[in-house]
Amino acid sequence: MERKEALALVKKHVKNKNLVKHMLAVEAVMGALARHLGENEAKWRLVGLIHDLDYDQTVNDPKSHGLVAAQMLMEMNCPIDVIQAVRNHNEALGFQRETSMDKALYAADPVTGLIVAAALIHPAKKLSAIDTQFVLNRFAEKHFARGADREQIKSCSEIGLDLEGFISLSLKAMQETAGELGL
Repeated sequence: MERKEALALVKKHVKNKNLVKHMLAVEAVMGALARHLGENEAKWRLVGLIHDLDYDQTVNDPKSHGLVAAQMLMEMNCPIDVIQAVRNHNEALGFQRETSMDKALYAADPVTGLIVAAALIHPAKKLSAIDTQFVLNRFAEKHFARGADREQIKSCSEIGLDLEGFISLSLKAMQETAGELGL
């Protein structure tokens, strides 16, 4: 699946503009992680872009989130590792994260929310105005961006990155696509 096709699919199934921006942010982070780890960047970016494809359909049924998207992707003959990563990023389903791509998506998903929240509390409200230390300071604040699961973000160690390195890589990736993210 090419990016253009994936983006059309996202726009067809995801109506919340902030969720689309989240998916674009995860796409950027996954691309940076693929480059860093020497993996297939196009495939990893695709996984980031489509990982919440079924969110609107499953918002009231969290135990279906990932499964509905996996079914859609199977019908489109997507590679099995892409389908697996999309399905496995929802911890509520109980699947093991086996591949580097699975593990990267699991950590990348919440870090984008933390970074966006950090940018929005800065007076400039821009990604370019914050740095890694600013995000790390917000990470340490228990009540800041509570939806950004700290343990899930720290799982970046499973792909060989420490927290500071992971946040730095993620922030840089998001800063490079700030225009598309509206930040």
